[in-house]
Amino acid sequence: MLSLLVMLGFFWLQSILYPPPEPKPPAEQTYQRPESPAVALPPERIEEPQDTQVASTPEAATEEVREETVVVDTDVLRVVLSNAGGDIVSFKLKNHLDHGEPVEMIFAGNSGSQAFSITLGNMEDVLAKRVMPINSNFRVRRISNLIVEFSRDFLNASGGSFTLTKRYEFKPGEYMFELTVGLNGRNSSDSFNFRGAAYTLAFAPQIGPGFEKLDQRYEYRRYMTYKAKLKTEKVNEREPLIIESLPAWAAITGKYFALIALPYANQYTLAFSALPESGLPNASRLYITRPAYNSSRLEDKYHFYLGPKNQETLSTYNRGDNGFKLLDTDLFEIANTKGFLAPLEKVLKWLLQIFYKIIPNYGVAIILVTLVVRLLMFPLTKKGSESTLRMQALSPKIKEIQAKYKDNPQKMNAEMAEFYKKEGYNPLSGCLPMIIQIPIFFAMYNLFNNHFDLRGAMFIPGWIPDLSAPEAIYNFPNGFKLPLLGWTAIRLLPFIYVGSQLLYGKVTQTPDQQGNSQMKFMLYVMPIAFFFILYDVPSGLLIYWIMSNVLTLVQQVIINKFILQKKAVLAEAEPKPVIAPNIPRKKKKK
Repeated sequence: MLSLLVMLGFFWLQSILYPPPEPKPPAEQTYQRPESPAVALPPERIEEPQDTQVASTPEAATEEVREETVVVDTDVLRVVLSNAGGDIVSFKLKNHLDHGEPVEMIFAGNSGSQAFSITLGNMEDVLAKRVMPINSNFRVRRISNLIVEFSRDFLNASGGSFTLTKRYEFKPGEYMFELTVGLNGRNSSDSFNFRGAAYTLAFAPQIGPGFEKLDQRYEYRRYMTYKAKLKTEKVNEREPLIIESLPAWAAITGKYFALIALPYANQYTLAFSALPESGLPNASRLYITRPAYNSSRLEDKYHFYLGPKNQETLSTYNRGDNGFKLLDTDLFEIANTKGFLAPLEKVLKWLLQIFYKIIPNYGVAIILVTLVVRLLMFPLTKKGSESTLRMQALSPKIKEIQAKYKDNPQKMNAEMAEFYKKEGYNPLSGCLPMIIQIPIFFAMYNLFNNHFDLRGAMFIPGWIPDLSAPEAIYNFPNGFKLPLLGWTAIRLLPFIYVGSQLLYGKVTQTPDQQGNSQMKFMLYVMPIAFFFILYDVPSGLLIYWIMSNVLTLVQQVIINKFILQKKAVLAEAEPKPVIAPNIPRKKKKK
């Protein structure tokens, strides 16, 4: 029961740390902007797009350029760029699959939003959609296979003109690319100030891969900033969140992939937004606003990482062994294990990787890690079993004390404590081994749920193709879900888990527990309850738990045999009572 309470408490704590979005407040509610570095725009500032442009927004010079796309291929990426705004419309990771296809990192809703678009306006106008992103067709200049430049001329309200340039540079083997934004007035413009800003660069509306919902456990989107230490920003679906603290970088992360932005301008403003987007289950946007610039020429460089949230890959941007020679960025922080169980999780991950190097199958590696854990836990398991046996021997006396002082609980507790002290028995010694195993379970859960290398790792072809996802022996067609349960497939591992748990409970049950209603609840109801709780967990976790049950069962058989031998030895060593021979008495003569 204690184990169940701790596990349910774990999920409850997750719901507190990552709560669902709050309902939208009534329209008449007033809002006053705070003075803190991170502020949220009031709901009333979010307006529908307007057809007319703000007076200070420049217009594209009359120029006929046909719409076209440009494809950039590297060994790890396939990127499709459009000259309509000079934006990225597709960003696929060749070495990572999603339903058999390369992972698509850019998803647009029905609005057709594209990634890395530019708006000549300030943050508030962009977020309120009073100024729309530039979607005019740019001129295309293919500098090399990995460098593409887009440019377009614009007219100022004052009659002057300037050129907006967007230059993308990719590198072999890199998930990071460099984006250079340039504004060149050619001496006809002495500043770039469009309602207080030079431009706003936006990634919208969602990073990949695709998903049906964000349950904050098996898939999520989190917003992070880094300035000496990593900070998780709380963004809801009611209003955008503006960050004015000038962090070194900002990120939108999912379970396995991330977008990281490294702006290099001296001053800028960041914003995150999760406002709903038509055609998407959820939206995650990032905005960077460059302040007004008092010169006729402006050039800003940005680096964007759009790829796997893999610690080994991200660490290259600390060591300098990357195509852009970046050093000490600390990007790997978003992939680090967090929490008080982090050290234990790192040890288990280290073991998993060692076994994988020996046998390159993560399913086998999980089984070997489980074996090591059970061997290390064997002394505690043995001690718990001996404690249970000791409790059986003391049970008659305990029941006698409980019956004698049933009307006086204080006296009963005092007598029980005295009895335990006299017998040298600790009543917690039986459950202590179980409590110690709980942190191991949670560390394994986090490891199997978040370790990037397990994504797409096959164990048994045709049955368990991905240890980071639930397996299935039959998927319901056309997105059908079982009523009430919400199941989308029939899975085999949860049924095997229930069988192993029931068998384990039956073997470990002692004779005096067979008539105990509480023990019957633990034996039959608990595994069934966990069957529903664990139905959609990663298959790697269920493999661990099933193997743990099987190995513990084998351990218990060995321990029971040892205990029976010990009891037999103790029984022979006990002094046997001396019985006097039955000598017939002689009858007295009368």
